[in-house]
Amino acid sequence: MVNTDRGFSLWLDFVERDFLRRDFLKLIEAGIINGATSNPSIFASAITTSNAYKEQLASLAGKSAKEKYEALAMEDIKMAAVELRGAYDEGNDGYISIEVDPFLSNDTKATVEEGKRLFKAIGEPNVMIKVPATEAGYAAMTELLSTGISVNATLIFSPEQARKCLDAMKQGLDIFENSGGRRAEGVVSVFVSRFDRLLDPLLQEKGLPTARTGIMNAAKIYNIIEDNRTPSVRTLFASTGVKGDELKADYYIRELLASHSVNTAPLSTIESYIKTEEGDTKLPISNEEIEAYFETLENAGINMDEVYDRLLKEGLIAFEKAFEEMLDMLK
Repeated sequence: MVNTDRGFSLWLDFVERDFLRRDFLKLIEAGIINGATSNPSIFASAITTSNAYKEQLASLAGKSAKEKYEALAMEDIKMAAVELRGAYDEGNDGYISIEVDPFLSNDTKATVEEGKRLFKAIGEPNVMIKVPATEAGYAAMTELLSTGISVNATLIFSPEQARKCLDAMKQGLDIFENSGGRRAEGVVSVFVSRFDRLLDPLLQEKGLPTARTGIMNAAKIYNIIEDNRTPSVRTLFASTGVKGDELKADYYIRELLASHSVNTAPLSTIESYIKTEEGDTKLPISNEEIEAYFETLENAGINMDEVYDRLLKEGLIAFEKAFEEMLDMLK
């Protein structure tokens, strides 16, 4: 669960209107979560499978598909932000993220404009704007943070992406703080389980340990962020759900317990995590151990640069596809 003494935060990676009305606040009040995240895939699933949106959708007749989506999503995000405001006011995170249109990932200007517009329309200070970690996205992160809008940098797979996010965020935060700004934060969302789903079959064939690449990569990025000593920027471990029965549902939460970090996980993963006592902190892992692990992968013929590129491309395409399918449904 949330452990403010240790600096570990647990955020819920799920948004759906009926859930927000019924059970979301219970998780906050019980100290189980102190933040939440969303993405185009989550909204696509919620809007296309839940009856909770029918009434509002009927009132939006004649609007474009994207206008309908934004109206639905902003109401959910505002609802979540209001429920999390107490935590935010106490300085205990309290953030909820909304992502910019994934088709803007290569357009800095449009990303900034949309991020500012969404933040202003929702009207709550504890909203984070989620920006993909692309070349255009880094500049957008700087611009948004410079105006006091907190940023969740998403789809991070490589240490190089993480370093660029960190540099972009520090620039924006410095501008904001030098202008007298008081509170803006950034999280660097490192995707974890996708590495293992991609590489584990190959590692198993070679007789190498499985379910470790995502953790070791995340540990490497965590060390980079922590070594930079920027209190307002933390590592966020994302894509932490498991597939199949080989691993415990909360495996990626427990293996990545760390101070000054966030883990965002699906509801089922969090429910599994809270059934047993909280575990010991697992990070940091020494840079020497991490480098030895990746040297083993290299010796096994695995090119991590190619893996990073592939996972980023697949991630961008998946978010675009989910967004496009949702818009088609709303037409």
